[in-house]
Amino acid sequence: MPKTIIDTFSVSRLEILDTEGNADETLLPDLSREDILRLYELLVLSRTFDGRALNLQREGRIGTYPSILGQEAAQVGSAFALEKSDWVFPSFRETGMHITMGYPLDLLFRYWSGDERGLRCPDGLSVLPVSVSVGTHLPHAVGAAMAARYRGDPVAVVAYFGDGATSKGDFHEAFNLAGVFRPPVVFICQNNQWAISVPRSRQTAAATLAQKAFAYGFEGIQVDGNDVFAVYSATRQALERARSGGGPTFIECYTYRISHHTTADDADRYRSSDEVAEWQKKDPIERLRRFLEKRGYWNKEYQQELEKRVREKIDGAVQKAESAAPAERSEIFLTVFESCTPRQKGDLEVTADADV
Repeated sequence: MPKTIIDTFSVSRLEILDTEGNADETLLPDLSREDILRLYELLVLSRTFDGRALNLQREGRIGTYPSILGQEAAQVGSAFALEKSDWVFPSFRETGMHITMGYPLDLLFRYWSGDERGLRCPDGLSVLPVSVSVGTHLPHAVGAAMAARYRGDPVAVVAYFGDGATSKGDFHEAFNLAGVFRPPVVFICQNNQWAISVPRSRQTAAATLAQKAFAYGFEGIQVDGNDVFAVYSATRQALERARSGGGPTFIECYTYRISHHTTADDADRYRSSDEVAEWQKKDPIERLRRFLEKRGYWNKEYQQELEKRVREKIDGAVQKAESAAPAERSEIFLTVFESCTPRQKGDLEVTADADV
């Protein structure tokens, strides 16, 4: 008879900050008052940007847009642990990550208005273009992490994706490569319970998404994705493991998509308002605000000043984005390859003559 081999595992879940703003002091990350206030301000900025983008889409000033409402802590908390030199492979719903990393707001508005130049990453950051095709960027992230290790580059690579991506072959190929070669990569899944209209229960029979990491031979952890401290702590630990040669980590941020999948979706057709209302009680920004208030870090005057400052910043970004000069036709060739091929050089000359 063949011998049966059973490996046991247990999935840890990290929670630090509850919905009332109470924190487990033994688990609180080592963050200064300034750091914590910065986290709060990034959350507010991300939500305000999101609301403005939705309004601009309804006015016909940008195209289809994916809201991050309710998922801000998963993005801000994880990105706050990153270094500017780290490589980031985002999906299409990581606005809070971009904002936390210092990506220019006007470029984000330009991208969502249909200007691809908005994804031309500025110097000093290594954030790749968003992957709208679900999960296809995950093997690329593993490859980048392997390349970084071969070159002796002391960075980590982070890949963001949603729960729907765990049903794609790219996810399993990437995890298999990561488990075998153990490069410095961190996988961050925003499990927002819905892959468009398909619920989490129809994505997998597994009790958690985090446990999928164990099948490929590396660490998986589930965190409260609406708890910015838990997300930050788990990400910081995973990054330290990656940079020290400890291999990959899979972080499942258990959160919820309060808004529709995109502005082209009507979530009211497939989920109940009661479900949404229950998750609204777990709002990531409100729980941190309560924490700040308990510590004496927050008051109404501070909130009013913050909201005014954020609105002015976003107003300026919208104005800058909408006043940008239109692209030259020749620009389509400039970032296809590292250097233009002889044929592209000829096309550039023809295009330049046509522009004149």
